Amino acid sequence: MFGVVFCCFYSYWLAIFHPMGIFVISIVYGFFLIPTFPLLKAAVVFFPRRGWILQWIIWVAYEYVKTLGFGGLQYGVTAYTHWRWTLLMQIADVTGVWGLSALIVFVSAWVAQVLAEAQPALRRGIWSAHRLPESAREAGRTILSAARGHRRSAALWVICFAGVLVYGIAVRVDYGDAPKAKVALIQSNSDPWVSSVPGMDEVSAYRNDLRLLVRLSGEALAAAPDTDFVVWPETSFVPRIMWHYRHRQDQRRFALVEELLTYLDAASAPHVLGNDHGVDGWTRLGEWGIIDHNGVVVFKPGQNVIPPTPDVYAKMHLVPFTEYFPFEKLFPGLYQMLLNGDTHLWEPGIMPTVFSVQGAETGVVFGTPVCFEDTFGYLSRSFVNNGASMLVNLSNDAWSKSLVCQYQHLSMAVFRAVENRVSLVRSTATGQTSAVDPNGVVIAMAEPFVPVYLNVAVPVRGAGRGAKRTVYTRWGDYVGILFVSVALGGLFWGVFLSIIRKKDGRDS
Repeated sequence: MFGVVFCCFYSYWLAIFHPMGIFVISIVYGFFLIPTFPLLKAAVVFFPRRGWILQWIIWVAYEYVKTLGFGGLQYGVTAYTHWRWTLLMQIADVTGVWGLSALIVFVSAWVAQVLAEAQPALRRGIWSAHRLPESAREAGRTILSAARGHRRSAALWVICFAGVLVYGIAVRVDYGDAPKAKVALIQSNSDPWVSSVPGMDEVSAYRNDLRLLVRLSGEALAAAPDTDFVVWPETSFVPRIMWHYRHRQDQRRFALVEELLTYLDAASAPHVLGNDHGVDGWTRLGEWGIIDHNGVVVFKPGQNVIPPTPDVYAKMHLVPFTEYFPFEKLFPGLYQMLLNGDTHLWEPGIMPTVFSVQGAETGVVFGTPVCFEDTFGYLSRSFVNNGASMLVNLSNDAWSKSLVCQYQHLSMAVFRAVENRVSLVRSTATGQTSAVDPNGVVIAMAEPFVPVYLNVAVPVRGAGRGAKRTVYTRWGDYVGILFVSVALGGLFWGVFLSIIRKKDGRDS
Protein backbone atom coordinates (compact mmCIF):
# COMPACT_ATOMS: atom_id res chain seq x y z
CA MET A 1 0.00 0.00 0.00
CA PHE A 2 2.83 2.39 0.85
CA GLY A 3 4.54 1.72 -2.49
CA VAL A 4 1.35 2.30 -4.47
CA VAL A 5 0.43 5.54 -2.65
CA PHE A 6 4.01 6.82 -2.71
CA CYS A 7 4.24 6.26 -6.48
CA CYS A 8 0.88 7.93 -7.08
CA PHE A 9 2.06 11.04 -5.22
CA TYR A 10 5.31 11.60 -7.11
CA SER A 11 4.16 10.46 -10.58
CA TYR A 12 0.48 11.39 -10.60
CA TRP A 13 0.95 12.93 -14.05
CA LEU A 14 1.11 9.42 -15.54
CA ALA A 15 -2.68 9.37 -15.32
CA ILE A 16 -2.78 12.21 -17.84
CA PHE A 17 -1.13 9.99 -20.43
CA HIS A 18 -3.49 7.09 -19.76
CA PRO A 19 -5.41 6.02 -16.64
CA MET A 20 -3.81 2.59 -16.95
CA GLY A 21 -0.35 4.17 -16.81
CA ILE A 22 -0.47 5.25 -13.17
CA PHE A 23 -2.29 2.04 -12.23
CA VAL A 24 0.28 -0.30 -13.77
CA ILE A 25 3.38 1.60 -12.63
CA SER A 26 2.13 2.09 -9.07
CA ILE A 27 1.30 -1.61 -8.78
CA VAL A 28 4.78 -2.48 -10.07
CA TYR A 29 6.37 -0.30 -7.39
CA GLY A 30 4.02 -1.76 -4.80
CA PHE A 31 5.30 -5.23 -5.69
CA PHE A 32 8.91 -4.04 -5.36
CA LEU A 33 8.21 -3.17 -1.73
CA ILE A 34 6.35 -6.41 -0.92
CA PRO A 35 9.69 -8.24 -0.40
CA THR A 36 11.54 -5.12 0.78
CA PHE A 37 9.55 -4.51 3.98
CA PRO A 38 9.94 -8.08 5.30
CA LEU A 39 13.66 -7.83 4.61
CA LEU A 40 13.80 -4.56 6.58
CA LYS A 41 12.05 -6.32 9.46
CA ALA A 42 14.33 -9.34 9.18
CA ALA A 43 17.36 -7.06 9.58
CA VAL A 44 16.35 -5.99 13.11
CA VAL A 45 15.17 -9.49 14.01
CA PHE A 46 18.55 -10.99 13.10
CA PHE A 47 20.59 -8.09 14.52
CA PRO A 48 18.60 -6.34 17.30
CA ARG A 49 21.31 -3.77 18.09
CA ARG A 50 22.82 -3.05 14.68
CA GLY A 51 20.00 -4.10 12.36
CA TRP A 52 19.28 -0.49 11.43
CA ILE A 53 22.59 -0.40 9.57
CA LEU A 54 21.51 -3.38 7.49
CA GLN A 55 18.16 -1.66 6.93
CA TRP A 56 20.03 1.32 5.50
CA ILE A 57 21.96 -0.98 3.16
CA ILE A 58 18.78 -2.81 2.11
CA TRP A 59 16.96 0.42 1.24
CA VAL A 60 19.76 1.71 -0.99
CA ALA A 61 19.93 -1.73 -2.61
CA TYR A 62 16.15 -1.58 -3.20
CA GLU A 63 16.48 1.81 -4.91
CA TYR A 64 19.07 0.35 -7.27
CA VAL A 65 17.20 -2.88 -8.02
CA LYS A 66 13.95 -1.08 -8.87
CA THR A 67 15.69 0.71 -11.75
CA LEU A 68 16.60 -2.56 -13.47
CA GLY A 69 14.84 -4.68 -16.05
CA PHE A 70 11.81 -4.23 -18.28
CA GLY A 71 9.79 -2.18 -15.79
CA GLY A 72 12.70 -0.32 -14.21
CA LEU A 73 12.37 3.44 -13.69
CA GLN A 74 14.63 5.99 -12.00
CA TYR A 75 11.76 8.05 -10.59
CA GLY A 76 11.67 7.98 -6.79
CA VAL A 77 15.42 7.51 -6.20
CA THR A 78 16.41 9.58 -3.15
CA ALA A 79 19.53 11.20 -4.62
CA TYR A 80 17.53 13.08 -7.25
CA THR A 81 15.88 15.23 -4.57
CA HIS A 82 19.25 17.01 -4.24
CA TRP A 83 19.73 17.95 -7.88
CA ARG A 84 20.23 21.63 -6.98
CA TRP A 85 22.84 20.87 -4.26
CA THR A 86 25.72 21.06 -6.72
CA LEU A 87 28.46 20.48 -4.11
CA LEU A 88 26.87 17.22 -2.98
CA MET A 89 26.19 16.13 -6.58
CA GLN A 90 29.88 16.08 -7.49
CA ILE A 91 30.42 12.72 -5.77
CA ALA A 92 28.32 11.16 -8.56
CA ASP A 93 31.37 11.02 -10.84
CA VAL A 94 32.77 8.41 -8.43
CA THR A 95 29.74 6.63 -6.96
CA GLY A 96 26.91 7.46 -9.34
CA VAL A 97 23.69 8.54 -7.65
CA TRP A 98 23.90 5.61 -5.21
CA GLY A 99 26.61 7.22 -3.07
CA LEU A 100 24.47 10.32 -2.59
CA SER A 101 21.37 8.22 -1.88
CA ALA A 102 23.35 6.32 0.75
CA LEU A 103 24.50 9.57 2.38
CA ILE A 104 20.93 10.87 2.61
CA VAL A 105 19.18 7.63 3.60
CA PHE A 106 21.69 6.99 6.41
CA VAL A 107 20.28 9.99 8.28
CA SER A 108 16.76 8.56 8.10
CA ALA A 109 17.93 5.15 9.32
CA TRP A 110 19.90 6.72 12.17
CA VAL A 111 17.04 8.96 13.33
CA ALA A 112 14.57 6.08 13.10
CA GLN A 113 16.78 3.91 15.33
CA VAL A 114 17.19 6.67 17.91
CA LEU A 115 13.42 7.20 18.07
CA ALA A 116 12.81 3.46 18.26
CA GLU A 117 15.14 3.16 21.27
CA ALA A 118 13.52 6.18 22.95
CA GLN A 119 10.00 4.94 22.31
CA PRO A 120 9.59 2.66 25.38
CA ALA A 121 10.48 5.49 27.74
CA LEU A 122 8.19 7.87 25.90
CA ARG A 123 5.35 5.39 26.24
CA ARG A 124 5.82 5.04 30.02
CA GLY A 125 4.12 8.31 30.72
CA ILE A 126 6.54 11.09 29.95
CA TRP A 127 3.78 12.93 28.10
CA SER A 128 1.13 14.61 30.19
CA ALA A 129 -1.45 17.15 29.09
CA HIS A 130 -1.21 18.86 32.51
CA ARG A 131 2.54 19.44 32.30
CA LEU A 132 3.24 19.83 28.61
CA PRO A 133 6.46 21.94 28.82
CA GLU A 134 8.02 19.56 31.34
CA SER A 135 6.93 16.56 29.25
CA ALA A 136 8.53 18.04 26.14
CA ARG A 137 11.82 18.59 28.00
CA GLU A 138 11.79 15.07 29.40
CA ALA A 139 11.06 13.65 25.94
CA GLY A 140 13.95 15.67 24.54
CA ARG A 141 16.31 14.33 27.23
CA THR A 142 15.14 10.77 26.51
CA ILE A 143 15.78 11.12 22.78
CA LEU A 144 19.14 12.80 23.41
CA SER A 145 20.15 9.95 25.70
CA ALA A 146 19.30 7.43 22.96
CA ALA A 147 21.23 9.52 20.42
CA ARG A 148 24.38 9.44 22.60
CA GLY A 149 24.45 5.68 22.14
CA HIS A 150 24.96 6.24 18.42
CA ARG A 151 27.40 9.14 18.55
CA ARG A 152 30.16 7.20 16.80
CA SER A 153 28.02 6.43 13.76
CA ALA A 154 26.83 10.06 13.74
CA ALA A 155 30.44 11.28 13.86
CA LEU A 156 31.35 8.94 11.02
CA TRP A 157 28.49 10.31 8.92
CA VAL A 158 29.58 13.90 9.65
CA ILE A 159 33.09 13.03 8.47
CA CYS A 160 31.72 11.46 5.27
CA PHE A 161 29.41 14.42 4.68
CA ALA A 162 32.26 16.87 5.14
CA GLY A 163 34.42 14.77 2.82
CA VAL A 164 31.75 14.88 0.13
CA LEU A 165 31.51 18.67 0.47
CA VAL A 166 35.29 19.08 0.29
CA TYR A 167 35.39 16.81 -2.76
CA GLY A 168 32.60 18.85 -4.33
CA ILE A 169 34.60 22.05 -3.86
CA ALA A 170 37.88 20.54 -5.07
CA VAL A 171 36.61 18.75 -8.17
CA ARG A 172 34.56 21.55 -9.72
CA VAL A 173 36.20 23.09 -12.76
CA ASP A 174 35.93 26.57 -14.28
CA TYR A 175 35.17 25.93 -17.95
CA GLY A 176 35.46 29.56 -18.99
CA ASP A 177 38.46 28.89 -21.26
CA ALA A 178 37.30 25.49 -22.53
CA PRO A 179 36.34 25.12 -26.22
CA LYS A 180 32.60 25.51 -26.68
CA ALA A 181 29.98 23.75 -28.77
CA LYS A 182 27.34 26.20 -29.98
CA VAL A 183 23.94 24.57 -30.18
CA ALA A 184 20.45 25.78 -31.09
CA LEU A 185 17.77 23.92 -29.10
CA ILE A 186 14.26 24.06 -30.55
CA GLN A 187 11.12 23.77 -28.41
CA SER A 188 7.97 23.62 -30.55
CA ASN A 189 5.44 23.49 -27.68
CA SER A 190 3.43 20.84 -29.47
CA ASP A 191 2.94 17.10 -29.18
CA PRO A 192 3.96 15.79 -32.62
CA TRP A 193 1.56 12.85 -32.26
CA VAL A 194 -1.49 15.01 -31.50
CA SER A 195 -2.91 17.72 -33.77
CA SER A 196 -3.29 21.07 -32.06
CA VAL A 197 -6.14 21.92 -34.44
CA PRO A 198 -9.37 19.94 -33.85
CA GLY A 199 -10.42 17.94 -36.89
CA MET A 200 -7.14 18.40 -38.78
CA ASP A 201 -5.84 15.26 -40.48
CA GLU A 202 -2.44 13.78 -39.51
CA VAL A 203 -0.41 14.89 -42.51
CA SER A 204 -1.66 18.48 -42.25
CA ALA A 205 -0.78 18.48 -38.54
CA TYR A 206 2.70 17.14 -39.33
CA ARG A 207 3.15 19.91 -41.91
CA ASN A 208 2.14 22.58 -39.38
CA ASP A 209 4.69 21.23 -36.89
CA LEU A 210 7.41 21.04 -39.54
CA ARG A 211 6.93 24.63 -40.61
CA LEU A 212 6.97 25.79 -36.98
CA LEU A 213 10.24 23.92 -36.39
CA VAL A 214 11.72 25.38 -39.57
CA ARG A 215 10.69 28.90 -38.56
CA LEU A 216 12.16 28.58 -35.05
CA SER A 217 15.36 27.06 -36.47
CA GLY A 218 15.68 29.93 -38.94
CA GLU A 219 15.30 32.46 -36.14
CA ALA A 220 17.87 30.64 -34.01
CA LEU A 221 20.40 30.50 -36.86
CA ALA A 222 19.81 34.15 -37.71
CA ALA A 223 20.48 35.07 -34.07
CA ALA A 224 23.64 32.91 -33.92
CA PRO A 225 25.05 32.29 -37.42
CA ASP A 226 28.06 30.38 -36.01
CA THR A 227 25.81 27.65 -34.53
CA ASP A 228 27.47 24.22 -34.79
CA PHE A 229 24.22 22.24 -34.98
CA VAL A 230 20.47 22.48 -34.37
CA VAL A 231 18.47 20.02 -32.26
CA TRP A 232 14.76 19.24 -32.64
CA PRO A 233 12.80 17.24 -30.01
CA GLU A 234 11.97 13.53 -29.88
CA THR A 235 9.89 12.35 -32.89
CA SER A 236 9.58 16.00 -33.90
CA PHE A 237 9.04 14.72 -37.44
CA VAL A 238 6.78 11.66 -37.30
CA PRO A 239 6.62 10.31 -40.93
CA ARG A 240 9.39 7.75 -41.53
CA ILE A 241 11.90 9.83 -43.46
CA MET A 242 14.04 7.22 -45.19
CA TRP A 243 11.22 4.69 -45.65
CA HIS A 244 8.89 7.17 -47.36
CA TYR A 245 11.74 8.56 -49.44
CA ARG A 246 12.54 5.09 -50.75
CA HIS A 247 9.07 3.61 -51.17
CA ARG A 248 6.91 6.65 -51.99
CA GLN A 249 3.67 4.69 -51.55
CA ASP A 250 2.01 7.52 -49.62
CA GLN A 251 2.40 10.57 -51.84
CA ARG A 252 1.32 13.10 -49.20
CA ARG A 253 3.83 11.83 -46.66
CA PHE A 254 6.52 11.58 -49.33
CA ALA A 255 5.87 15.21 -50.32
CA LEU A 256 6.26 16.22 -46.66
CA VAL A 257 9.50 14.23 -46.37
CA GLU A 258 10.78 15.92 -49.52
CA GLU A 259 9.93 19.33 -48.06
CA LEU A 260 11.92 18.47 -44.94
CA LEU A 261 14.93 17.14 -46.86
CA THR A 262 15.00 20.16 -49.16
CA TYR A 263 15.15 22.44 -46.11
CA LEU A 264 17.87 20.33 -44.42
CA ASP A 265 20.01 20.22 -47.54
CA ALA A 266 20.01 24.01 -47.81
CA ALA A 267 20.38 24.73 -44.06
CA SER A 268 23.47 26.50 -42.76
CA ALA A 269 24.09 23.96 -39.97
CA PRO A 270 23.60 20.23 -39.33
CA HIS A 271 20.28 19.21 -37.78
CA VAL A 272 19.64 16.54 -35.15
CA LEU A 273 16.02 15.43 -35.06
CA GLY A 274 13.81 12.68 -33.68
CA ASN A 275 11.95 10.46 -36.14
CA ASP A 276 9.77 7.36 -36.21
CA HIS A 277 12.51 5.59 -38.14
CA GLY A 278 11.35 2.55 -40.12
CA VAL A 279 13.28 -0.06 -42.09
CA ASP A 280 12.15 -3.15 -43.97
CA GLY A 281 12.94 -6.47 -42.32
CA TRP A 282 11.75 -9.52 -40.40
CA THR A 283 9.85 -8.63 -37.25
CA ARG A 284 10.11 -10.57 -33.98
CA LEU A 285 6.80 -12.23 -34.89
CA GLY A 286 8.44 -13.75 -37.96
CA GLU A 287 6.66 -11.49 -40.45
CA TRP A 288 8.19 -9.33 -43.18
CA GLY A 289 7.29 -5.71 -42.63
CA ILE A 290 8.37 -2.37 -41.21
CA ILE A 291 10.65 -2.49 -38.19
CA ASP A 292 10.02 0.73 -36.28
CA HIS A 293 12.54 2.51 -34.08
CA ASN A 294 12.26 5.62 -31.97
CA GLY A 295 15.19 7.12 -33.79
CA VAL A 296 17.51 10.08 -33.95
CA VAL A 297 18.73 11.17 -37.37
CA VAL A 298 21.55 13.61 -38.10
CA PHE A 299 21.53 15.49 -41.40
CA LYS A 300 24.51 17.51 -42.63
CA PRO A 301 23.76 20.05 -45.37
CA GLY A 302 24.89 18.94 -48.81
CA GLN A 303 26.63 15.81 -47.51
CA ASN A 304 24.24 12.97 -46.78
CA VAL A 305 20.69 14.26 -47.08
CA ILE A 306 19.56 12.91 -50.46
CA PRO A 307 21.08 10.17 -50.57
CA PRO A 308 22.92 8.25 -48.97
CA THR A 309 21.32 7.04 -45.75
CA PRO A 310 22.00 9.41 -42.85
CA ASP A 311 23.40 8.35 -39.51
CA VAL A 312 20.72 6.94 -37.19
CA TYR A 313 20.53 6.10 -33.48
CA ALA A 314 17.72 3.75 -32.41
CA LYS A 315 16.50 4.22 -28.83
CA MET A 316 17.80 1.32 -26.76
CA HIS A 317 15.77 1.58 -23.53
CA LEU A 318 12.12 1.94 -24.50
CA VAL A 319 9.35 2.96 -22.10
CA PRO A 320 7.65 -0.22 -20.83
CA PHE A 321 4.09 -0.86 -22.05
CA THR A 322 3.80 2.38 -24.03
CA GLU A 323 6.83 1.91 -26.32
CA TYR A 324 7.88 -1.68 -25.80
CA PHE A 325 6.22 -4.94 -24.80
CA PRO A 326 8.36 -8.05 -25.46
CA PHE A 327 5.75 -10.54 -24.25
CA GLU A 328 3.36 -10.48 -27.21
CA LYS A 329 3.37 -14.29 -27.52
CA LEU A 330 2.91 -14.85 -23.80
CA PHE A 331 0.17 -12.23 -23.37
CA PRO A 332 -1.40 -11.75 -26.83
CA GLY A 333 -4.55 -10.13 -25.43
CA LEU A 334 -2.62 -7.47 -23.54
CA TYR A 335 -0.37 -6.92 -26.55
CA GLN A 336 -3.38 -6.31 -28.78
CA MET A 337 -4.87 -3.96 -26.20
CA LEU A 338 -1.65 -1.94 -26.21
CA LEU A 339 -1.67 -1.81 -30.02
CA ASN A 340 -5.25 -0.54 -29.96
CA GLY A 341 -4.46 2.08 -27.33
CA ASP A 342 -2.52 5.32 -27.48
CA THR A 343 0.87 3.62 -27.77
CA HIS A 344 3.72 3.55 -30.29
CA LEU A 345 5.42 0.17 -29.98
CA TRP A 346 8.98 0.18 -31.31
CA GLU A 347 11.89 -2.23 -31.55
CA PRO A 348 14.82 -1.39 -29.27
CA GLY A 349 18.17 -0.44 -30.74
CA ILE A 350 21.33 -2.30 -29.83
CA MET A 351 24.15 0.24 -30.31
CA PRO A 352 24.99 3.51 -28.48
CA THR A 353 25.62 5.29 -31.77
CA VAL A 354 27.55 8.55 -31.56
CA PHE A 355 27.61 11.38 -34.09
CA SER A 356 30.24 13.97 -34.93
CA VAL A 357 30.19 17.49 -36.33
CA GLN A 358 32.97 19.97 -36.86
CA GLY A 359 32.20 23.05 -34.82
CA ALA A 360 33.66 26.52 -35.09
CA GLU A 361 35.89 25.98 -32.02
CA THR A 362 36.27 22.20 -31.85
CA GLY A 363 35.08 18.90 -33.19
CA VAL A 364 32.07 17.63 -31.27
CA VAL A 365 31.25 13.95 -30.76
CA PHE A 366 27.90 13.44 -29.06
CA GLY A 367 25.49 10.73 -28.00
CA THR A 368 21.73 11.18 -28.16
CA PRO A 369 19.77 9.56 -25.31
CA VAL A 370 16.08 9.77 -26.23
CA CYS A 371 13.19 10.60 -23.90
CA PHE A 372 13.77 9.13 -20.44
CA GLU A 373 17.04 7.47 -21.49
CA ASP A 374 18.88 10.40 -19.90
CA THR A 375 17.55 9.24 -16.52
CA PHE A 376 19.60 6.00 -16.74
CA GLY A 377 23.25 6.32 -15.83
CA TYR A 378 24.33 3.15 -17.62
CA LEU A 379 23.07 4.46 -20.97
CA SER A 380 24.80 7.82 -20.82
CA ARG A 381 28.10 6.22 -19.84
CA SER A 382 27.76 3.84 -22.80
CA PHE A 383 27.69 6.86 -25.14
CA VAL A 384 30.72 8.39 -23.43
CA ASN A 385 32.60 5.10 -23.48
CA ASN A 386 31.83 4.97 -27.20
CA GLY A 387 33.57 8.31 -27.72
CA ALA A 388 30.96 10.99 -26.95
CA SER A 389 32.26 14.27 -25.55
CA MET A 390 28.77 15.61 -24.82
CA LEU A 391 25.19 14.35 -24.49
CA VAL A 392 22.24 15.61 -26.53
CA ASN A 393 18.84 14.58 -25.18
CA LEU A 394 15.69 14.70 -27.33
CA SER A 395 12.48 14.43 -25.29
CA ASN A 396 8.73 14.77 -25.60
CA ASP A 397 6.96 15.17 -22.25
CA ALA A 398 4.12 17.13 -23.85
CA TRP A 399 1.65 14.36 -23.06
CA SER A 400 2.06 14.96 -19.31
CA LYS A 401 0.91 18.61 -19.47
CA SER A 402 2.86 18.90 -16.23
CA LEU A 403 5.68 21.22 -15.19
CA VAL A 404 6.34 18.85 -12.28
CA CYS A 405 6.96 15.95 -14.67
CA GLN A 406 9.34 18.03 -16.75
CA TYR A 407 11.32 19.22 -13.73
CA GLN A 408 11.54 15.67 -12.38
CA HIS A 409 12.96 14.59 -15.72
CA LEU A 410 15.51 17.41 -15.66
CA SER A 411 16.46 16.65 -12.04
CA MET A 412 17.63 13.20 -13.09
CA ALA A 413 19.27 14.29 -16.32
CA VAL A 414 21.69 16.73 -14.64
CA PHE A 415 23.38 13.82 -12.84
CA ARG A 416 24.38 12.32 -16.19
CA ALA A 417 26.54 15.40 -16.85
CA VAL A 418 28.28 15.07 -13.46
CA GLU A 419 28.75 11.29 -13.66
CA ASN A 420 30.63 11.54 -16.95
CA ARG A 421 31.93 15.14 -16.72
CA VAL A 422 30.41 16.11 -20.05
CA SER A 423 27.98 18.83 -21.03
CA LEU A 424 24.34 17.92 -21.58
CA VAL A 425 21.81 19.78 -23.71
CA ARG A 426 18.10 18.95 -23.92
CA SER A 427 15.69 19.79 -26.75
CA THR A 428 12.15 19.04 -25.61
CA ALA A 429 8.67 19.44 -27.04
CA THR A 430 7.33 21.58 -24.15
CA GLY A 431 10.15 21.78 -21.54
CA GLN A 432 12.56 21.69 -19.82
CA THR A 433 14.74 22.65 -22.79
CA SER A 434 18.07 23.45 -21.18
CA ALA A 435 21.85 23.23 -21.08
CA VAL A 436 23.86 21.68 -18.24
CA ASP A 437 27.63 22.04 -17.79
CA PRO A 438 29.88 19.19 -16.58
CA ASN A 439 29.51 20.45 -12.99
CA GLY A 440 25.78 19.71 -13.16
CA VAL A 441 24.82 23.39 -13.21
CA VAL A 442 21.87 24.37 -15.39
CA ILE A 443 23.40 27.28 -17.30
CA ALA A 444 20.41 28.04 -19.55
CA MET A 445 16.75 27.06 -19.70
CA ALA A 446 13.91 28.00 -22.05
CA GLU A 447 10.53 29.05 -20.74
CA PRO A 448 8.26 25.99 -20.69
CA PHE A 449 5.04 25.63 -22.69
CA VAL A 450 5.91 28.22 -25.33
CA PRO A 451 7.35 27.79 -28.86
CA VAL A 452 10.89 29.08 -28.52
CA TYR A 453 14.52 28.47 -29.41
CA LEU A 454 17.48 28.49 -27.02
CA ASN A 455 20.98 29.25 -28.28
CA VAL A 456 23.63 27.90 -25.92
CA ALA A 457 27.41 27.50 -25.82
CA VAL A 458 28.50 24.55 -23.67
CA PRO A 459 32.05 23.46 -22.80
CA VAL A 460 33.50 20.39 -24.51
CA ARG A 461 36.22 18.79 -22.40
CA GLY A 462 37.58 16.22 -24.81
CA ALA A 463 36.54 13.79 -27.49
CA GLY A 464 37.15 10.20 -28.48
CA ARG A 465 37.69 6.95 -26.63
CA GLY A 466 41.06 8.13 -25.39
CA ALA A 467 39.60 11.08 -23.46
CA LYS A 468 39.89 11.10 -19.67
CA ARG A 469 37.03 9.14 -18.09
CA THR A 470 35.58 9.34 -14.58
CA VAL A 471 35.39 6.45 -12.14
CA TYR A 472 31.69 6.16 -12.86
CA THR A 473 32.22 6.19 -16.63
CA ARG A 474 34.69 3.34 -16.24
CA TRP A 475 32.92 1.22 -13.64
CA GLY A 476 29.25 2.21 -13.82
CA ASP A 477 26.82 1.32 -11.03
CA TYR A 478 29.33 -0.68 -8.97
CA VAL A 479 28.16 1.08 -5.78
CA GLY A 480 24.57 -0.04 -6.34
CA ILE A 481 25.78 -3.58 -7.02
CA LEU A 482 27.91 -3.43 -3.87
CA PHE A 483 24.92 -2.44 -1.74
CA VAL A 484 22.88 -5.32 -3.18
CA SER A 485 25.72 -7.77 -2.48
CA VAL A 486 26.25 -6.57 1.10
CA ALA A 487 22.49 -6.60 1.78
CA LEU A 488 22.18 -10.20 0.57
CA GLY A 489 25.34 -11.20 2.45
CA GLY A 490 24.07 -9.61 5.67
CA LEU A 491 20.70 -11.32 5.41
CA PHE A 492 22.26 -14.73 4.71
CA TRP A 493 24.59 -14.23 7.65
CA GLY A 494 21.60 -13.36 9.83
CA VAL A 495 19.82 -16.56 8.76
CA PHE A 496 22.96 -18.55 9.55
CA LEU A 497 23.31 -17.00 13.01
CA SER A 498 19.61 -17.58 13.70
CA ILE A 499 19.99 -21.28 12.89
CA ILE A 500 23.07 -21.53 15.12
CA ARG A 501 21.25 -19.83 18.03
CA LYS A 502 18.29 -22.17 17.75
CA LYS A 503 20.59 -25.18 17.62
CA ASP A 504 22.50 -23.98 20.70
CA GLY A 505 19.20 -23.43 22.50
CA ARG A 506 18.06 -27.00 21.83
CA ASP A 507 21.44 -28.43 22.89
CA SER A 508 21.33 -26.58 26.18
